[in-house]
Amino acid sequence: YEDDIIFSEATPYQQITVTRFRDRVRLFLDHSIQFDSYDEHRYHEALVHPAMGLAAAPRNVLILGGGDGMALREVLRHPVEAVTLVDLDPRVTDMFSNHPELAPLNDHSFDDPRVEVINRDAWRFVEESRDAFDVVIIDLPDPKNLTLSKLYSREFYALLMERVAAGGAVVTQAGSPLYARQAYWSVVETWEATRNPYAPGEGLNVLPYHVLVPAFGDWGFVLATVEDPATLELDLPDGLAFLNGPVWAAAQVFGSDVERMAARVNSVRDHALVAYYVDGWEKWFR
Repeated sequence: YEDDIIFSEATPYQQITVTRFRDRVRLFLDHSIQFDSYDEHRYHEALVHPAMGLAAAPRNVLILGGGDGMALREVLRHPVEAVTLVDLDPRVTDMFSNHPELAPLNDHSFDDPRVEVINRDAWRFVEESRDAFDVVIIDLPDPKNLTLSKLYSREFYALLMERVAAGGAVVTQAGSPLYARQAYWSVVETWEATRNPYAPGEGLNVLPYHVLVPAFGDWGFVLATVEDPATLELDLPDGLAFLNGPVWAAAQVFGSDVERMAARVNSVRDHALVAYYVDGWEKWFR
């Protein structure tokens, strides 16, 4: 690591490392960067606010992953009634709830009485929950192995959509359409192949978009709604540092080197996504 290590711990789930240079903080999980405090606002604003803006009535929100509380911070800019955050590793949520140098990064969002934290496997939670959520935000690590790939599969998405309320929206971080182009479009294909529980025989309304996050590069997201939004214009909360109307419009445009390409649907039967992901990143960084 280039900077000073202020926290390092191996938990039963992963290696957690936090570094600092002056006022710049970075989180690494299993040696892969998760955020840089200099530009994380770009990623988290792009992840959260389109789904919150396009859902019919975003009162009850589910966040899968996001144990650093940054996505939670952005959700709480909206007049929500309840937020459930499900993250596998209790050490991560504890750190970002209580560590004096980390909790301020998410504006002490875990202290909000509307927030419930559940440390559990995302698939197991979705499988056993009977709640309906207006917005689901998937802020999970990249699908670099079979364990993570199953949370980007058609089977998981179908299960998840049973927990989405009418008029609801789901968004997932989906990796880089530049560094792992085919992997990104595989996630899009997988959402398009997912059944719409409110319109049997029809698919979901799927919207790919991407933004530049300097710590990561060109980064992609996929948003799915159960109903076709009346408008794609967003009513954004005040005080955002990055996302605005023109940025949102530009985010839906893909250049020739990242535009759609053929890719298979990801399934727990074959995990096509893992090979796409590994091949893409190795092409750039091996």
